[in-house]
Amino acid sequence: MAQKNSTEFSIRKFSLSDEPVIRSLFRDGILEHVYPAFFRAMSHPDHIGIALSICMAGYVLGGSSYFQALLFGSAWAGLIYYSCHEIYEGYVLRRLRLDMADIQAHYLENPDNGLWVAEADDKGKSKVVGMVAVTGKRPAEDAERFDDCNGSVFAGAEFGREAGDGSYGELSHLVVFYPWRRKNLGARLMGQALDFCKERGFSRLIADVSSPQAASVSLYQKFGFIQTSSHRNTHTNRMFSKLARINVMQMEKFI
Repeated sequence: MAQKNSTEFSIRKFSLSDEPVIRSLFRDGILEHVYPAFFRAMSHPDHIGIALSICMAGYVLGGSSYFQALLFGSAWAGLIYYSCHEIYEGYVLRRLRLDMADIQAHYLENPDNGLWVAEADDKGKSKVVGMVAVTGKRPAEDAERFDDCNGSVFAGAEFGREAGDGSYGELSHLVVFYPWRRKNLGARLMGQALDFCKERGFSRLIADVSSPQAASVSLYQKFGFIQTSSHRNTHTNRMFSKLARINVMQMEKFI
């Protein structure tokens, strides 16, 4: 049954007619983090120092040319932006090959997985403005996991967040369309995910979030999630992760 908000939106199960909108919402919701990640990286003291050094080198090599200094500095900034873009674009492409490749099989035909959309009334028309998805993990499925970045296989017990017995849920997606943020919609979607985990008997809900996603981190903390670990395996070249200074925080809430 759909959850109703008296004035703004409703939350319901995903239907196949939502697929094009969901894919677009997912892609846009992820790629919008590129600019915040870029500005966050460029404002780091180390990057500021490197940028000034590169500009000075351009100035000297260009024969006291301010244009050459600007050109060298712009090249450095361009490399940082490219690194940020590759990280988030790589994540989008990876998910489009995994659970988003066949949404029906992954979310509709597996009772341990769930996908919901949030609808709002926009000028008399119903519009999808948010989504949340949970992928259930059973102990047998965690005997081994593949590290996409390093191409290695690890035993499940080596992953701290998966240690111990019991099934758990993984927050696959949580996206809210920009104009509908700050309206408690993210909290409602998170509540839907937690309710589903309780119904399926999952012991906890885990989520991965990148360090520039301050609003997401704040939402998770509001619901009692705690950070269990942090890494820079961002599904792309490790050099990009270092240049972009992006960490992936693993957060967990026991239910």
